[in-house]
Amino acid sequence: MAKQYSLDMTKGNEINLLLRFTLPMLFGNLFQQFYNMADSVIVGKFVGSNALGAVGSVGSINFLFFSLCMGLGSGIGILISQYYGAGAHDYVKKIIANTIYITAVTGVLMSFLGAFFARPVLTLMHTPAENFADALVYMRIVCGFTFIVAGYNAISAILRALGDAKTPLIFLVVASFINIVLDLVFVLKFDMGVAGTAWATVIAQGFSMVGSIIYGYKKNENLHLKRNHFMVDSEIVKKSFRIGLPMAAQNALIAISCVSLQSVVNRFGPTVMAAFTATGRVEQLVHQPFNSLGMAESTFAGQNAGAGQFERVKVGVKKGMMIVAVFSALMILVMYTCGQPIMKIFVNDPEVIEIGAKGLMITSLMYVGLGTIYLLRGMLNGVGDATFSMMNGVIEVIGRVGFAQLFMLIPGIGMWGIWWTNGMTWALTGSMNIIRVKQGRWKTKTVVEKVN
Repeated sequence: MAKQYSLDMTKGNEINLLLRFTLPMLFGNLFQQFYNMADSVIVGKFVGSNALGAVGSVGSINFLFFSLCMGLGSGIGILISQYYGAGAHDYVKKIIANTIYITAVTGVLMSFLGAFFARPVLTLMHTPAENFADALVYMRIVCGFTFIVAGYNAISAILRALGDAKTPLIFLVVASFINIVLDLVFVLKFDMGVAGTAWATVIAQGFSMVGSIIYGYKKNENLHLKRNHFMVDSEIVKKSFRIGLPMAAQNALIAISCVSLQSVVNRFGPTVMAAFTATGRVEQLVHQPFNSLGMAESTFAGQNAGAGQFERVKVGVKKGMMIVAVFSALMILVMYTCGQPIMKIFVNDPEVIEIGAKGLMITSLMYVGLGTIYLLRGMLNGVGDATFSMMNGVIEVIGRVGFAQLFMLIPGIGMWGIWWTNGMTWALTGSMNIIRVKQGRWKTKTVVEKVN
């Protein structure tokens, strides 16, 4: 039964394996984004554009508080994929058991910090008075339940590392429908506004976490743990933090860069905030094929690095870049021909629609850089190049802060500098990832020891 819900990526056609792993995750990630979009559509259409701006303005802050949990989850997944590729299955079970302790502690800690610091963080971001109350409510609810995000990310990372992209998909799809139904009930029937949207999201995430754990346990024997697996192993904890903390720092730095850019957006007022929020929701869909491919590349690279097959890792990267190039070109065509109809899905305000459509045209020109980031970051993370993970975050901070200030100084660019900043940051960071891969230092970064 475990074989059915695991995938050995150390042998077989590389592009077939990547697509076989990518497509279920893509389907699940798209559903996740659809229920995020459902929040935005329902809020934008039935609560108002100010409420939509409020929800969008806290997205990067939520990501900041989620970053530690997500980074540790990813680090644990990399650890599991490398040892699974090396054939150390009993040690994999020890890692899974120790993950429970790590996830519980970090999840509860970040939940408390997110709820406690909501007001001062929103104040520091220059959140307009028209958006402040809604933003505060949304952030306190969603960040206050970060432990649910931690749990879901941990079980998803474990299952993906074992080659099972199906189980997280199943529960993301079901959770998507739950979220949409609860959105409609809480917002339209009970008139709960932004708070209703937040509670719908939290409940749906909770279902995904619990469902993935129960179903994964039933279907994958790697999750059948014995008492000896639950002994705290200091080496596992150290390795998890050694890989996970730089990745958490990367996520935190990216979130900080987005918060910095959001503070610039906020200064242009509620109309630009609403447009930026809507374009962000649209581009989250664009992110998903790249994100799914990057996660597939991470598992592929982790398992093959654990097995010592570094040339196979390089072949996987080359074939992944072909997919990135084709999809990026397609998305430029979509944004230049369908920008306004897409924006009309989210809002009714003609000014917001016009601004957002032009913003999508600007950033689409740099989608190839975005795809390069996801693919190469996934590969580097998979082989355990943790140091560069943190450097990646630093590069994004430099890009978003630096480009934002630069474009604000150039006459005639004004608010369009916001979208140029995102695009140019993707181009810069993608280029740095290419350089890192070509240097070849990643071949020495695996953490797995020899297995007898």
